[in-house]
Amino acid sequence: MAFLKSLFRREPDPKDALRPLWHRVVELSRDPSWYAEDGIADTVQGRFDAITLVLAMVLLRMERDEELKAPSVHLTELFVDDMDGQLRESGMGDPTLGKQMGRLVSVLGGRLGALREAGRDEAALAAVVERNAAVEGGGSAAARRLAAFAGALDERTPEAILAAEIAL
Repeated sequence: MAFLKSLFRREPDPKDALRPLWHRVVELSRDPSWYAEDGIADTVQGRFDAITLVLAMVLLRMERDEELKAPSVHLTELFVDDMDGQLRESGMGDPTLGKQMGRLVSVLGGRLGALREAGRDEAALAAVVERNAAVEGGGSAAARRLAAFAGALDERTPEAILAAEIAL
């Protein structure tokens, strides 16, 4: 009987531990002030932009701690899984899904690089937001929010980040 149990035992998915953090990233990106005050367009594209901006800031914080590097990969995988599910729900089929997913992951990678390069400089962050997001009225308001968010993330311990104890 023990053999049968071991045969059907499922290994825990390492992404499961990161689901609360992923849900928190999505929750923070849906904060109405991104759209009402910071000029991010309240559209499907704008919401994607907000998710990738928030996620990128979290991933940049995670890459600075050795113990958060492996979990950051799982967090990125959750992004991919969620976007894949969203595209499938919208009716996109397999022939075009791979190409679209590649584009979405590329967008996230590009934003990571641009935000890494900009650092905390609000003018540089504003330029990144203007180039990379559907934003109205310039990117300075969103840049201030991103800089403040980065500062708040820096104050969080790795344990707090993994526990999704992050805020804008």
